[in-house]
Amino acid sequence: MPDIDTFLTFYVAVLAIQLSPGPDMMLVIGRGVGQGRRTALLNAIGITLLAGVIQISLLILGVASLLQASPVAFDILRWAGAAYLVWLGAKLICGAGRNGCGARAAAQSVTTARALREGAINNLTNPKALVFLFAFLPQFVNPESSWPVAVQLLLLGAVTKLSNFVILSSIAFGAGTFGGWLSRRPMLIAWQERFAGIVMILLGLRLALSGDARAAR
Repeated sequence: MPDIDTFLTFYVAVLAIQLSPGPDMMLVIGRGVGQGRRTALLNAIGITLLAGVIQISLLILGVASLLQASPVAFDILRWAGAAYLVWLGAKLICGAGRNGCGARAAAQSVTTARALREGAINNLTNPKALVFLFAFLPQFVNPESSWPVAVQLLLLGAVTKLSNFVILSSIAFGAGTFGGWLSRRPMLIAWQERFAGIVMILLGLRLALSGDARAAR
């Protein structure tokens, strides 16, 4: 395992990235305001724990190196994620208000499976999250350690995802509390849906126009 100084350097970098606004954080905020604390928390679980199982497994298996080396694969992920977010946002906007695409005014409930899926897809199609796990994290592995490389990758990946879960859960709680306050005001219910929809569309457009995230390294 890395020594304590190396690990602290790694974790400071992790916190700096996770505390800066990005697609995952904005999704949790949008869902918290639009659908409440429960949905935002489920999004956070999908973003961190569910997506983390897939990403860390790929990292340990070494399949990730193929994705890292392929600009085409990153472009496919970027456009797929952008299209998915825009589609979700459009659905929310169409479903807000009595006159919005024939939908009811009450805020739509989101099933557990759908909220988890949204969070996982949002993270799995975010090239910046993949670059961090597949290009940045392995630099802190010590091949000469008595710990197997796979175990080191697992532990560093788990620390990264658990840290992000704590941060996003706190954001989900705050955004959900604000959303709950809005939900007790009937005139504002439809605007919760519209707000979440607009946030998702903007995230999708940002992702589509962001280019290859590897250039930011």
